[in-house]
Amino acid sequence: QLQLVESGGGLVQAGGSLRLSCAASGRTFSRYAVGWFRQAPGKEREFVAAISWGGGSTNYADSVNGRFTISRDNAKNTVYLQMNSLKPEDTAVYYCAGSAYGGGSNSDKSYAFWGQGTQVTVSS
Repeated sequence: QLQLVESGGGLVQAGGSLRLSCAASGRTFSRYAVGWFRQAPGKEREFVAAISWGGGSTNYADSVNGRFTISRDNAKNTVYLQMNSLKPEDTAVYYCAGSAYGGGSNSDKSYAFWGQGTQVTVSS
């Protein structure tokens, strides 16, 4: 099993920034692509960003492209999501997920391992 634990969520004003972390344990982390997804109340889970196993390829949802940056440090078994220029519509529970398909898919069906989520709330 690949265990994933998110941290870094919180309450921030619109226009502010947060950095989420996804710490992994249990398997060779560098062999897994990692994605971030989010789910707002009453809405379906949606893709946010993904990074390939080696970090050379990234993928973003249109709604966050240019504002969010995904990165990884395989030596620390951690993936980060830097979120800038936050908007109230970014409010959601954010989940990281691990996939044995190394490219970094935008489909949650590609991800077998999930963290418990961290709440991000952006006030207007």
